[in-house]
Amino acid sequence: MGIIGVGETGRAIVTGLRDASGASQEAETEVFLSPRGARTAAELSERYEGVRVCADNQEVVDRSEPVIIAVRRQDRHEALAGLEVADGRTVVNVMAGVANDDLRRILATDAASVRAIPLPSVRERRSVTVTFPSHPVADALFERLGGAQPVEDETAFDVFSALTGTLTTHYAYLAALTSWAIGQRIPADHADRYVRGLFQGVGRTLGDGTRSLHRLAADHETPNGNNERIRTTWFTPANSEDLTQALDDLLTHLKQPGTKGLLDRTTPKQLALPGGPLPGALPCATSAG
Repeated sequence: MGIIGVGETGRAIVTGLRDASGASQEAETEVFLSPRGARTAAELSERYEGVRVCADNQEVVDRSEPVIIAVRRQDRHEALAGLEVADGRTVVNVMAGVANDDLRRILATDAASVRAIPLPSVRERRSVTVTFPSHPVADALFERLGGAQPVEDETAFDVFSALTGTLTTHYAYLAALTSWAIGQRIPADHADRYVRGLFQGVGRTLGDGTRSLHRLAADHETPNGNNERIRTTWFTPANSEDLTQALDDLLTHLKQPGTKGLLDRTTPKQLALPGGPLPGALPCATSAG
């Protein structure tokens, strides 16, 4: 397997493959890294046996199956110019907003191209990775990293891409809860620890696939209790409609040729919270957006 563009996505994939205890298949898989992202590539090659940094991107292509393309969208022409990719190769495209046909044109190849949305949790083998189209090589790779979920067309793929745009909103919500507790004179470290523990526990219940998300919500709520009060007074129908509209707008943005993924990758931004921005927020630079 090879990775061109060794950033956080590449690090997470390599870590997920190598840190699996008792998984001999993953340990035997050779990984070839491009020198692009030299510091991360060097760190991974020193940490894991069988992970090697190649002299250039062409060497990665020549020695690898599949080849994961994980460069930043705006760098794709520079990074991929002149590469020769044999038609028999499998190319896994994790660049945000770059369609498979666009990538094949850049590479001037008829190689199989598969879009994928690996999330940071692939490092822990807990990420369900959406792929399009379904391909045995790509799907087998992501099954080893938590699961693959192939979709039938690029329209469905864009819907899942839009869903990944809600991740930092979840973190900002937790930060807002913590800030409220601090405002009530709870020590910051106590508030932070409690909110983390509260939602880590809730998150574990998501592993119960026998109950729908609506059922899980109902099971955590007492009639006329605290949870029902917050849900009905804050997450109102109007609030839900605003969320739906924001997702609809993002989906429209993702479908616009030439602009996919540009918002998150080129516009510095901060995560807004009541009373001000989230301290330390940085522009997003992951394939999830």
